[in-house]
Amino acid sequence: MLRTSTRAGALSLRYQAVRSFTEQLALPLSAEDQLVQSMSDVSPTKWHRAHTTWFFETFLLMEHLDDYTPVHPAFGYLYNSYYEAVGARHPRAERGLLSRPSLQEVANYRRIVDEAMLSWLSRLDDEKDKVALDLVELGLHHEQQHQELLLMDIKHVLSVNPIDPAYHDVDPPSAKPVPPLAWSPFEAGAVAIGHVGDGFAFDNECPRHEVLVGDYALANRLVTCGEWAEFMEADGYRRADLWLSEGWQTVQAQGWDAPLYWDKRNGSWHVHTLGGVRPVNPAEPVSHISYFEADAFARWAGARLPREGEWERAAEGTTLSGNFAEDGLFHPAPASVAGLTQLFGDLWEWTASPYVGYPGFSVADGAVGEYNGKFMINQMVLRGGAAVTPADHIRCTYRNFFPPHSRWMFSGLRLAKDVA
Repeated sequence: MLRTSTRAGALSLRYQAVRSFTEQLALPLSAEDQLVQSMSDVSPTKWHRAHTTWFFETFLLMEHLDDYTPVHPAFGYLYNSYYEAVGARHPRAERGLLSRPSLQEVANYRRIVDEAMLSWLSRLDDEKDKVALDLVELGLHHEQQHQELLLMDIKHVLSVNPIDPAYHDVDPPSAKPVPPLAWSPFEAGAVAIGHVGDGFAFDNECPRHEVLVGDYALANRLVTCGEWAEFMEADGYRRADLWLSEGWQTVQAQGWDAPLYWDKRNGSWHVHTLGGVRPVNPAEPVSHISYFEADAFARWAGARLPREGEWERAAEGTTLSGNFAEDGLFHPAPASVAGLTQLFGDLWEWTASPYVGYPGFSVADGAVGEYNGKFMINQMVLRGGAAVTPADHIRCTYRNFFPPHSRWMFSGLRLAKDVA
């Protein structure tokens, strides 16, 4: 019988739940859906399912079981993502060319690895096997990151299909008015940020340290589509004075005139969602915007983006509740309460902070050291999670990061300002 009171037993149950949720997310998709790669940043659903399985097979089963034989000798090449220490890998931009292995073979791969993992976990000791159990927990959070990526990526895949397919059927959020924009003030001082204590955290969330902040205020909610439409009507996408230099170059080169997935039909703006194409709801938070767009809007609004220390200070100690993946909406919902809200869920919030290591940060030894540290260049930090983020995957110290031009992820913005 499984000893659920032990850490190994609890991780076995969590392993089954996380792996099952990945399959649940893939269930609405056909075999054809799961093969498509619509751009180089997108990975096919089938690849996500195989890669997360490869992680457990490579870093746990092959490392800890002397008698374990890999399911297929080519899978290490096909499903390695970016781990240079593990070996060569198939080019990222060509993942959509992998019609073989079949979807059924990938499903079998998941089943075989799951059976081996659960059998091995049942034999682990909480004290003697702590390092292995820590890596299992990392693997589960890694899979939850890919659950979010799966939804981000399939949204882009379906958006380029001219018949406007939907991922699932779901009622859109209501168009009722949102609370008016207001400001929550915070006093200047030394603020401690970063993970501390028990519980899982990625290495880039540590160590806890102090940052100095001035007197500042955060907007009570995310910027809405209606407010973004005002920015567009004020020629926000055509005013060079609002944009960072690289941002202005990107706007011109890409021909941006609206957020990603917005499309004007019969004279009105519509948006592609995982629930299909709908008229833009002015009450919803604006989503799928780049850092460049968020920064330009903030400047136009006479404000700025929050620094990550300011954001974390405001979020620490607040209830971790919101619109997450388990809610099944997979789309940002309008703010519904007054006061500081929408800190968690709905949309990842751009900050003005570059993605760098905290003071005292060091990269772990071995292949897992490539997990976060190697990406600490040319990226900006986002906070708070989104409507496609599993709720038990997020925390106030979580640091997401993307290049400033990216906007296919579920990204939005909250305004900040200095207080004299």
